Amino acid sequence: MQAKEIYMNWNEDLLAGESQTVEFKSSFNSEAIESLVAFANAKGGRLYLGISNSGNILGLELKEETIQVWINEIKTKTSPSIIPDSELITFENKKIVMLSIQEYPIKPISYRGRYFKRVANANQLMSINEVVNTHLHAVNSSWDYHTNNHFKYEDIALEKVQDAIDMMSKNGFTFSEDPINFLFKKDLIREEKLSNAAYLLFTKNDSFLTTVELGRFQNEVVIKDNARIQSDLISQVGLIMNFIEKHINKAIVITGSPQHTQRWQYPMEAIREIIMNMIVHRDYRDTADAIIKIFDDRIEFFNPGRLPDTISESDLIENNYRSTPRNKLIADIFRHIGMIEKYGSGIKRIITYFRDSNLPIPVFKNQSNGFLVIIYDQNFGGINQDKSLINKSLDNYGGINGGINGGINEEQKEVLTIINKNPGIKINEIKKISNFAQRTLERILQDLKIQNLILFKGSKKTGGYYSNK
Repeated sequence: MQAKEIYMNWNEDLLAGESQTVEFKSSFNSEAIESLVAFANAKGGRLYLGISNSGNILGLELKEETIQVWINEIKTKTSPSIIPDSELITFENKKIVMLSIQEYPIKPISYRGRYFKRVANANQLMSINEVVNTHLHAVNSSWDYHTNNHFKYEDIALEKVQDAIDMMSKNGFTFSEDPINFLFKKDLIREEKLSNAAYLLFTKNDSFLTTVELGRFQNEVVIKDNARIQSDLISQVGLIMNFIEKHINKAIVITGSPQHTQRWQYPMEAIREIIMNMIVHRDYRDTADAIIKIFDDRIEFFNPGRLPDTISESDLIENNYRSTPRNKLIADIFRHIGMIEKYGSGIKRIITYFRDSNLPIPVFKNQSNGFLVIIYDQNFGGINQDKSLINKSLDNYGGINGGINGGINEEQKEVLTIINKNPGIKINEIKKISNFAQRTLERILQDLKIQNLILFKGSKKTGGYYSNK
C-alpha cells in the first residue's frame, strides 16, 4: 500500500471512528483476531493496534519480530488460514500497527472453532444457520440446490412441470425436453434424487413447507376471513393474489372517455412483486410460516428469512446493494417463466409503483427471524404519511405471528429533536449533547434513517445529519 494511501485511510478512519470496516484495539489479543475474522467474513476491514476504543492514541512497544509473531499466531489459529497485511504507522512518536484483511473468497473463516461476523462496529458470534448460509453463498450454491432423500419422484406432478415448460416457451425460452429430462437439465434432479427446489416448485400435494397464512383483519385481533395456502410455489402466486383482490377496494375512475377505468386500493404490480420476493427469498428451512395480514388501510407481509448482514434496510430504499437469491434454482425457474425480472430490481420497482400512485413508500424491516414489508393506502396521507401511524402499526403487529417491536421510542425522539435543532450536525456532536454511547447512537441513527425521518448529506468526513422534512 502506498504511503499516501495509508495516511489517507489512517486519517479518515481515526476521524470517523469504529465502523463496519474499522476497529481500534489498545493491544494485540484474542479479540483482535476475532475482528480480523469478522472482517474476512464480511467486506474486509482495517484493525488498528495501539488505539483505544474511543479513538485515543496510546501507542505500542514493539520489538523487531513482534508483528511477525502476531501474523503467525493469526495464521495458525484461523481456518482457513488468513494472513493480514501489516503497516507500521508513527504518529507523534507513538507506534501504531494497522492490520488489514480483504473479504475472503472461501467463507466462513473460524477462530479456534468459532465464527464471527461484522455487524455495524461490533463482532458477533455467528449461529449455525448463518455459518451454513455463508458457506453455501461462498461456493455459489443454495439450500434449494441440494437433494433430499425424503422426496420421491411420485411426490411431484409432471403435468405441473410441463405447464412450467409451456410458460417458458411463451416467454421466449425453448425447451424440447420432456418433463423428466427437463428436470435433469435444470439440475432439479441430480444423482437420481429430487432437489429441494424440484419438490417445492412441483409438489403434487399440499405441503406444510410452503405454508402461507392469510387473514383479513377488522382490527388488530378480530379476523373477518382467513385462508391457508400450501400449494406448489408457482401456483401460490395466483392463489395469494386472488385472496388479496377479494379483500381490498377497487374504484371506478371516470375519465370522460366511453370506457371508465378501474383503480385498485394499491398498485397491484407492486403487490405481485412483493409476493414474488416472498417466494423466491423465503428461508424454507425455517419452521415459521409466511404471513399476510390485510387491514382497512394497510397490508403486512411477513416472510421467514432476514436480509443478509451485508444489506441493510436503508440499502434497499437507496438501491445500494447487490442481490443474491436465497434460492437460486427457484429464482431461475421464476425468471424463465417470466414471473420475475433480473435479480435485485424488485424493491426498486415496488417503490416506483407506490410513488407513481402517490402512495406512501412501503416500510421494509428485518423483524425477528424474518423480513416484514408494510404497504399503506391513501388514508396515510400520500408521500408525506403520518409517521406516528406507521410506528403504531409496527408496535401493534401481532395476531398470527406474535408481537413486533418498532416505532419511535424516547431515545429516537431525543436524537431526532437534536438533529431538528442542529441541521448538518455530526455524530460526535450528537454524542456530546445526548450522552449516548457510540454504538447506541449508531443504532438510533440507523433506525431513524430506515424510517425515512433523517438523512445524511455530504462526505463521510465533512457531512452531517438532517431531518427529512
